Amino acid sequence: QVQLGESGGGLVQAGESLRLSCTASGRTFSSYHMGWFRQAPGKEREFVANIDRSGLTEGYADTVRGRFTISRDNAKNVGYLQMSSLKPEDTAVYYCAFAGFMTRSRADYTYWGQGTQVTVSS
Repeated sequence: QVQLGESGGGLVQAGESLRLSCTASGRTFSSYHMGWFRQAPGKEREFVANIDRSGLTEGYADTVRGRFTISRDNAKNVGYLQMSSLKPEDTAVYYCAFAGFMTRSRADYTYWGQGTQVTVSS
């Protein structure tokens, strides 16, 4: 069993930056591909970014490409989502998740964190 936990959320103004972290229990961190998703009130949970086990391949939603950067440190069992030039429409609960293959579909992710709130004021 893998347990994930997110941190780093908060309230920022438009144009500012935040870095989210995703920590994982156990020694299987490098066995999984990692994704970040977000869910705004009244909306479905949507894909934000993903990264493969090795950290060499990344993918981004069009809405965040060029502003967000996903990364991971397998030695420390931690993943990151660096968010820059934040916009009010980025306001959501952000979740990290693990999957056995690279995918953008939330249904393919097996393990999920509890989420961290990001609020961007205009």
